[in-house]
Parts: sequence; C-alpha cells; structure tokens
Amino acid sequence: MTEATRIVVVDDDDLFRPMLVGNLTEAGFAVREYPAPDLALEALSADSVLPDSNLDLLILDWKMPGLTGLELLQRLRQIGLMTPAIFLTSLDDVIYEEAALKAGAIDFVGKTRSFAILQRRIELALSRSESQEGDDAAKEPADGIMQVGPLTLDAGSHAITWQNQPVSLTLGEFKSVALMVRAGRDVSYREIYDALRGENFAAGQGPDGYRANVRALIKRVRQKFIAVDPGFDAIENFPGFGYRWRSAEKDS
Repeated sequence: MTEATRIVVVDDDDLFRPMLVGNLTEAGFAVREYPAPDLALEALSADSVLPDSNLDLLILDWKMPGLTGLELLQRLRQIGLMTPAIFLTSLDDVIYEEAALKAGAIDFVGKTRSFAILQRRIELALSRSESQEGDDAAKEPADGIMQVGPLTLDAGSHAITWQNQPVSLTLGEFKSVALMVRAGRDVSYREIYDALRGENFAAGQGPDGYRANVRALIKRVRQKFIAVDPGFDAIENFPGFGYRWRSAEKDS
C-alpha cells in the first residue's frame, strides 16, 4: 500500500474513529473521515469526488444516527459511486454480514479485531479489486457480453437476463453466477467464497464455516431465477463440494 491509497472512514464513534484514522494514516493511507453518514453522503455526492478514481476504499460503521452504514452504501451505489466498501462494526451476527455482502460490500470486519488484521483485509480487498478488473477484461468478449443458452451475462453493467427477462442480482450474486458460467465445471464452495471475499478468508464457525454463507448466497440466486422461470434448474449442487452451472448446450 502507498500514500496514494485513498480511504474514506465513516463512523460516529468519536473515540474509535480518531484512533482508527490515526492507525490508517500511520500505515501510509490518505484518509478522509466523516462523523455522520449524512455528511459523508453530501461530500461524496459532490462532483469533485464522484469519479471512482478519486477513492480507493470506503470503511463504514453500521449503526449510526440518521442513515445506517448499509443505507449509506446503498445511497452511494445509487449515485454511481462503486468504490469498494468494508464494514467495520461491532455487530458480528451473520445476518449483518450477509446483508452487507448482499448490498455489495466486499468485506465485513469486527471492531474487536486488531488493526494488523484490518490492514491485511484492506490490502487483500484492494489487491483483489484490482485483479478482478484485470480478470474481467481478460476473460470477457470485446463487448463484455456472454451468451450461454438462455442466459445473457453483461460484465460491463453486471446485468443478467434469463430467457430475455432481467434477473435482479447483487454484485456478489452476479460474481457467483459469472464464476460458475465461466468455469464450465464444478466450482467448490471455497472458490465461490474466495471470489467474493478474497483468498482464504475465514468466516463462520469452524474451518468450513464459510460454506453456510455460500449456501445462503446460492439459495438467494436460485430464488431470483425461479421468480423469472419457475422451471429454472441450471444450478446443480454437489453436496460436500460446491456447485456447477448446467448449460443446456452441453446436455444436448
């Protein structure tokens, strides 16, 4: 990480926030801080900071007055700010983690973790974001659109249609489908989770706790496809291993 790495911190805790900002600054990050989500939204909505190139990472608290961190992230996405976001919060229940990832955050870290852990997560998040951009450019056709049977996958807009009907997926859900489609093979729970959170990220209880998160994610994806097509069955599960996108073209 270099001094060029620009981070925005939004947290209403006047004791925790200065300590966090101090640690980030000492580690070489350029940090802007906001004590309230409405102040952050106003500042980040300004034309001078709207382009993603002016920001590298958002670090958001969850429980704040006015808007929650989740609502703030949703508002920022609505105005077109797609900067990667990490939630740093004292709320460690899995339902909050799942909600954060569903909203498009790339990580969820408890405030009780050491700064060394947070710094490593930041490094992984930023490096993974950069590599993901490179991977997408390398794997997609020139127009960024893949057609596999009744599925159309647009990497540029992160949009998916099934049988010419739009399927409303979050960024994380889109990535999981894109991974399975591109792989053309069985994809493990670990591969799917790594694509969402970074390589070897630990979550849940026990060494395989991340599997529950992947199962919940794929369940949501299936439900969204079924809402469009009640007969949808393109995602196959291999218990104990992972999932595969079953292409009708391969079955014919």
